Amino acid sequence: MKAITSMMAASAALITGTAMAAEKPAIALVHGAFENVHVWDGLSAKLSADGYRVIAVDLPGRDTSPMAPNQVSLDLYRDTVLKAIAGEKRPVVLVGHSFGGFPISAAAEAAPEKIKTLIYVAAYLPQDGESMLALATGDRDSKAGPQLKIDEAHGLASVNYAARADLFANGAPEGLRKVLPDLILDEPLAPMATPLHLTAARYGKTDKVYVHTAFDHVVSPWLQARMVAATPVRASYTLQTGHTPFLTDVAGLAAAIEQAAQ
Repeated sequence: MKAITSMMAASAALITGTAMAAEKPAIALVHGAFENVHVWDGLSAKLSADGYRVIAVDLPGRDTSPMAPNQVSLDLYRDTVLKAIAGEKRPVVLVGHSFGGFPISAAAEAAPEKIKTLIYVAAYLPQDGESMLALATGDRDSKAGPQLKIDEAHGLASVNYAARADLFANGAPEGLRKVLPDLILDEPLAPMATPLHLTAARYGKTDKVYVHTAFDHVVSPWLQARMVAATPVRASYTLQTGHTPFLTDVAGLAAAIEQAAQ
């Protein structure tokens, strides 16, 4: 009898553990401008090891998803995100980095029922009618503006090569700072200049969390605080990093996302 009881208890524990794992929402990761999907590799591995299903979204118009700049739009980015999560039976946690805040916001406006929580990681947190370029040019403390080159003829924006390490990897180990400039890509211009229409009834009711980056040179802490004041969020976390915590503090970023996802 004791053996049977022990087996029943073990089976119950296993079932409970499996159920708890199954209850974890899928986490979809949307990269920002001048990046591709591989910026998430380290974070994806950590979240997967912690029992989460991870969907890394590859936005079109870069080396891993080639498309001519004149064919890329913010609507296409939105639809790419929605397609990536279309097969999920339960609402997902949708994470956006930097410019990735725009596609995830657009996805929430289009299909709020598909999204459990929006998590903005050093991301632009838009209001109705705003574009990324409008927010970026109003960022008084950002160091990125003077380092951007706008090529209207080819529909691309690029970052001064010599400034890339200081912008995107300030405070990072020297080895990362040396390789990072070659990882920064040219970015299709049109989506960044496109205003986003958002409503209180759809986007406004979607749960939101913000992950601040205390030493950010791209989306400054001043702008991050200003955006959160304009669009209140359920919770905020602050990482002691620059603009790319998925490279410099994987454990800290994973912990913030996992706490927000509960």
